[in-house]
Amino acid sequence: MSKSIPVGVIGAGVMGEALIAALISYGVTPELITISEKRNDRAEELVNRYRIKVAPLEANVASADVLLLVVKPQDMATVLADIKASINPKAVVITFAAGKKIAFIAEALGTGNPIVRVMPNTATMVGAGMAAISLGNGVSAEQSTFVSGFLSATGKVVEVPEDLQDAVTATSGSGPAYLFRFVEAMIDGAEQLGLSPDIATTLTVQTMVGAAKLLEESGKSATTLRENVTSPNGTTAAALASFETDQIATVVATAMKAARDRSQELA
Repeated sequence: MSKSIPVGVIGAGVMGEALIAALISYGVTPELITISEKRNDRAEELVNRYRIKVAPLEANVASADVLLLVVKPQDMATVLADIKASINPKAVVITFAAGKKIAFIAEALGTGNPIVRVMPNTATMVGAGMAAISLGNGVSAEQSTFVSGFLSATGKVVEVPEDLQDAVTATSGSGPAYLFRFVEAMIDGAEQLGLSPDIATTLTVQTMVGAAKLLEESGKSATTLRENVTSPNGTTAAALASFETDQIATVVATAMKAARDRSQELA
């Protein structure tokens, strides 16, 4: 699929903007990207920043060969009802709504458009995101390549069967919040040990950034890296033993199952 194609973006929040930036980075001409956004000030902001276009919903979906639905799950049914009479029948529809299945999108549209389901995460905004895609019936190889290509500008991309999207949501979709919560807890713990809030925050954040970089670039598994930094009967071993006493693996697995179950409920 050519990069010189009209792309419509429905929903211009933070994630929508990150995807617009990714499309441009991938090589899509800004003038071929059109947004539909209820907030006029937000639309104007993005038009000025990226030199894209803005259009009413019906006109946008009628002309787009690629349509990105970047709306909240609870708003999806309304948006689909609003666009089904106007949508370009040849457009590939890409949905970013957690929990909403391809079958739900297809049935609500009733137009036979090929559909791709994507679960991104918040690190998309800084080019270090993780996106998992699932392809619906009728998605061509060219359309699949286009979707994977522009999403690669936001970070990494994997393809999974749709029945695993809820597991993806619980892992990478909600995953950043798990890390943020752990960071909060570490900062609190550091302050309880006497460190100032500023120093506690700097120490904790840089430790997380460095550990993540080491994990990505060393080629070693998390298990190997953990073992390498853990001396027998040392300080790290004492902390890890406390984690095991509190059953950290069970706590995390239970939390992820809760996220997976909620994603299923949103379907």
